[in-house]
Amino acid sequence: MLGRIFTVGGYTLLSRLTGFARDIMLAAILGAGPVADAFFVALRLPNHFRAIFAEGAFNAAFVPAYAHLHGKSETSAKLFADRIFTLLFAAQVVLLVAAWVFMPEVIAILAPGFKDDPARGELAISLTRITFPYLLLITLVTLYGGMLNVMHRFASAAAAPIFLNLSMMATLALAAFFPGAGYAAAWGVLLAGILEFLLLAGDAAKTGILPKFASIKFDEDVRAFFRALGPATVGSMGTQIALFADTIIATFLPAGALSALYYADRLNQLPIGVIGIAIGTVLLPEMSRRLAANDITGVSAAQRRAFEFSLLFSVPFVAAFLTVPDVIMRAMFARGAFSNADAVAAGATLAAYAIGLIPFVTIRSAVATFYARQDTATPVKAALTGVAVNVALKVALMGALAQIGLALATAIGAWVNLLLVLAFAMRAGYLELDRAWMTSLAKFAAAGIVLGAALWATARFANVYFAQMHTFRDETALALLIVTGAFVYGVVIMLLFGRGWIFSLLRDRRSGP
Repeated sequence: MLGRIFTVGGYTLLSRLTGFARDIMLAAILGAGPVADAFFVALRLPNHFRAIFAEGAFNAAFVPAYAHLHGKSETSAKLFADRIFTLLFAAQVVLLVAAWVFMPEVIAILAPGFKDDPARGELAISLTRITFPYLLLITLVTLYGGMLNVMHRFASAAAAPIFLNLSMMATLALAAFFPGAGYAAAWGVLLAGILEFLLLAGDAAKTGILPKFASIKFDEDVRAFFRALGPATVGSMGTQIALFADTIIATFLPAGALSALYYADRLNQLPIGVIGIAIGTVLLPEMSRRLAANDITGVSAAQRRAFEFSLLFSVPFVAAFLTVPDVIMRAMFARGAFSNADAVAAGATLAAYAIGLIPFVTIRSAVATFYARQDTATPVKAALTGVAVNVALKVALMGALAQIGLALATAIGAWVNLLLVLAFAMRAGYLELDRAWMTSLAKFAAAGIVLGAALWATARFANVYFAQMHTFRDETALALLIVTGAFVYGVVIMLLFGRGWIFSLLRDRRSGP
């Protein structure tokens, strides 16, 4: 299983790295002002719907059902996929047409704060009309990716997001040929959707599983899919409602708040994507396959290893984002139109997000035990409770802390969600937090504290000894922090867990499931 995680995680890491290059261009060209705010609204809207209906709910309902049918009959699995593809395509076309027609009303709901800034509001409407077809394309990409994952083909789906970064960088480089830089970035989003669709459709065709249009018939398999999709959609909507609330509230804050949230979230998404989503993507079909074979021991072992792997690689990010967020933001983005003051605001927002990074990373592994059993209803209870806490805290904290309060509320809501999911799993007998689990958690916490102290001390050292540098000061400091952090964390993990634990991970990667 870990070999597949490294495949997905490797491509996701490449996607994040190219994404940082894209964001450096965005920060230098758009800065953190009105045009950037309008574009980020245009980017968030299709991404919100994608997270609700595609990557979140759809995968949770489709992958276990398709894996189960494929294990019984390839013919039944193909017919099921054809019917779901037809329904999905039709629904997305209707949504796209409705969005184009009613875009002013949609933007008025999503960004009500733009009402007092008509120019920013009109720009957001124009840009969102360009980016919204991306939703149709990426939804089909998600369908193809889910089918390929069941076939143990993870590479193309993991690599597809790289196109978003490359195409946006290309259009930004040619911004002089567009009405403005915001339009260039928006057309880059649409171009990326086309390229991602072609990549996944080509891989699915090569594998012989490319779905086709079929007569719609609500047989038992399709009805079971929709029974699972309903609760999964509600659960996915919970998280997205919180993000919608971020966007809505941030439009009432001073210009730049949306941009600070965006750049902080981009860094926060690095471990979430490379670790959390990669592990969740591999774990769900793996657990579904083992459950179909009645391998309960293998199910528990796979989930436990997923949690350990998630914590091993996410703890360094938590330590870094909490102790040196200002250095990270300055080194990454403080150039061109993106000022040091913008970096300070985004850094404080990143530190607030980091408080919830552990649940952000591990939640997909936690809910996989329910989704693999085709139980999409139970995680909804936890998700909606977390959202209620999240939104309430946003309203309470936005006045005193601005966008930092929004990020902090998101982090607290994520913890509520994760703890409830774990409690439900333990109550159902799907998970047992025994003494070995608790000891492992304590060791990871200790490693994080030691690493955080080392990073803080290194940052103070760099601040003094690199003070005379006029160029690349922050970049040099960040490089020193990375080297120091990697060495300290590696030594601490080796001392706390021992070589045997590390070698067991490597053996697991070589041997597969």
